[in-house]
Amino acid sequence: MVKVGIIGSTGYAGVEIVRLLTQHKDVEIVWFGSRSYVEEKYSNVFRNMFNIVNAECLDDNMEELADQVDVIFTATPQGFCGSVVNEGILNKVKIIDLSADFRIKDVETYEKWYGIKHQSPQFIDEAVYGLCEINRDKIKDARIVANPGCYTTCSILSIYPLVKEGLIEPKSIIVDAKSGTSGAGRGAKVPNLFCEVNENIKAYGVTTHRHTPEIEEQLGYAAGEEVMINFTPHLVPMQRGILVTAYADLKKKVTYEEVKAVYDKYYGNEYFIRVLDKDVCPETRWVEGSNFVDVNFKIDERTGRIIMMGALDNLIKGAAGAAVQNFNILFGFEENEGLKQVPMFP
Repeated sequence: MVKVGIIGSTGYAGVEIVRLLTQHKDVEIVWFGSRSYVEEKYSNVFRNMFNIVNAECLDDNMEELADQVDVIFTATPQGFCGSVVNEGILNKVKIIDLSADFRIKDVETYEKWYGIKHQSPQFIDEAVYGLCEINRDKIKDARIVANPGCYTTCSILSIYPLVKEGLIEPKSIIVDAKSGTSGAGRGAKVPNLFCEVNENIKAYGVTTHRHTPEIEEQLGYAAGEEVMINFTPHLVPMQRGILVTAYADLKKKVTYEEVKAVYDKYYGNEYFIRVLDKDVCPETRWVEGSNFVDVNFKIDERTGRIIMMGALDNLIKGAAGAAVQNFNILFGFEENEGLKQVPMFP
């Protein structure tokens, strides 16, 4: 059994990690870290865990936790993991960090977009970006895995094959994305109250959203050149889900069959990425509660552009499920262990 500790276990992503790992046959969760609920019974915080998790919440002492487990999940805000990780801890455990602390390789870019100083830049180069379908060979030997952002995962996986194969102009990409309210976290914020969100849709973080440089950096690696995008996220009145609709100029005229072959080349053997049938658009309801990503595309011959689409559950494939997928790769388990849940409907 692999011993696991979770810091930030009482956030939305944290409780999803707990839910998924309780279904994993090779895991023992020994530490439920939570700064907000120290010494409170975990099942009192989340009643869905009644008679499933009987432990109490502990603090977020990573030094102490590192002596008790094999891997630590940090489902924490930006800045936490970077402020506490050190060489001694990394010599004892592997870390799967769900924040942005180790996603972006350029420290100045991270500090500019997140508005905080990075406390452990010495570990950035060795951290592996944990988008499993693209980086699994690097992930298996990592000490730190930087779990991708939710918007980022959906955007990159929708666009990646066409960037990688050079079919689209990399500086023409526009990403329009929509997310449920759980993407903003569990903390109390006025803009996320029911009366503020219900019966409403709004753009936010226009030209400034923090996932922008993450998407640009990863697509830049695929393109072999700098990528600059327009990324506009929207908040919609639902609990879960991300829908991405991305647009780009085609470099040449292509047929449906040619583009479909490109997607199948990269995703044909991927368990969690489903390339949909022709003319079927991804919908969030068909991936809810699962680690699946549905992707598809439509060629606009009139404008010479292509529309790339993707849908996922932001709390699972966009956070906790991807973290468990990374965990499976790190410890040599089947990649879909604990993650075979069929999407929920209705």
